[in-house]
Amino acid sequence: MDRPIDNVKNWMNMFRWIVKLIRDEYDIDEAHLVRTAVLETDCGLGMEQIEAVLAIVAESFELRFPTETLDEVVKLDELCMLASWMKGLYKRPDFMSDGFEAECRAVNAGCV
Repeated sequence: MDRPIDNVKNWMNMFRWIVKLIRDEYDIDEAHLVRTAVLETDCGLGMEQIEAVLAIVAESFELRFPTETLDEVVKLDELCMLASWMKGLYKRPDFMSDGFEAECRAVNAGCV
């Protein structure tokens, strides 16, 4: 499925893009895809599905998620803020540990 990214210019655009991705790929009702939703329990995604979402986001936005991403990212808004920051569209998310920040910076030139 073609997922244009031209309109993703800030955190909220990224959030909407990822919500549509999850809705379309996994047939999850958008009512469950709120900012504070925990990816596994509230969104109902399994670990393999979350990994697939990360892979699609990474490919679409030319990002690289460190291997410990799922130890840092639990909620939908955290995923969106992280991807936005790594793409240079958002400030450093507060939830990130210093070590994880360093890992992200090491593999993504766009982190600001």
